[in-house]
Amino acid sequence: MSLRTDLAGEAILTSDKAAAHGFTTSTLTNEQAGVEITRTHIHDTRAGELIGKPPGRYVTVQFSQTLDNYSDSFKMRAQLIARELSRLCSNPKRALVAGLGNVHITPDAVGTLCAEKVFATRHIKQFAHHLYTDALGEVTVIIPGVLGQTGIEAGDLVKAVCRRVDADVVIAVDALACRDIQSLGSVIQLTDTGISPGSGVDNARKELSKATLGVPCVAVGVPTVTDHHFGTSTLMVTPRTVDKLVENAADYISMAINLALHPGLSFEDIRSLV
Repeated sequence: MSLRTDLAGEAILTSDKAAAHGFTTSTLTNEQAGVEITRTHIHDTRAGELIGKPPGRYVTVQFSQTLDNYSDSFKMRAQLIARELSRLCSNPKRALVAGLGNVHITPDAVGTLCAEKVFATRHIKQFAHHLYTDALGEVTVIIPGVLGQTGIEAGDLVKAVCRRVDADVVIAVDALACRDIQSLGSVIQLTDTGISPGSGVDNARKELSKATLGVPCVAVGVPTVTDHHFGTSTLMVTPRTVDKLVENAADYISMAINLALHPGLSFEDIRSLV
C-alpha cells in the first residue's frame, strides 16, 4: 500500500526524480523567523504525472516547530507567508476566500476557522462607500460546509459565489494529509494548482481549480493527518494537540491572507479589525 500525501515536496521525494526533468526547486532559510521556504515549479504534464501532482507552482513553508507551539515570530512568519501568497495571487482586484472543511471534525476545521478571521470587505465597498479606502482589497468570504451538511458540493457553491461576486481569484483553505510524520502540523503549503476539498480526511470531492472555476485558484493548507499501515489495516493519525495546532494554523493563514489582500493595511491594523 502507498501512503498518500498532499505535499508536493513529499511527492517529489518518492517519485522517479531522474525521469521527472520538468521541475525546478529552490530553498531559502530565514533563521530569525524559524522557517525554511521551498519553491517548486512543476513545468509540464509529464513531470506532473511522474510526481503525482498537477503542473504549477508549489510553496512549502517548513516551521522549526509544530504549529501547536507558541512562537514570538508570528508577525514575521505571517508576513513571509503573505509575500508568497501575493506572488501566487498576482494582485487581484476581487478575491473570494473559501474556508473548506467540517468544523465539527477538528483535523478538518482549519479552513472554517481561518475563514472566520479573514477580513471581508465587499459589503463595505457596496454599501458603505464612505468607509471604503484604497487600503482595502475587495474580499468575499464563504464557508461552504461539506456535502453531508448542505447536500451540495462545496465546489458548486464556491463556483456559484465566484461568478456572483465576479472574483478574479479564489483562495481555498483546507486541511491536508502528509506522508512523513515530521511534516504533521509543521508545514504550510501554498499552490496555484487548486485543491480537492476534503483530501485531508480522505474524502476528496470535486476539485477547485482554474479549470473548474474559470479563474485562478490558490490553495493553502496544513497537514493535520497522516496514514499509518498496521498489517492489512490503514489508520488515520492526528496529533494529540490537534486542537491547538488547527487554531494556530488558522491564525497564521488568515493573517497572511489579510496582509496579502489588503496591502494598504499594517499587521497592527489587521489585528485591530479581526
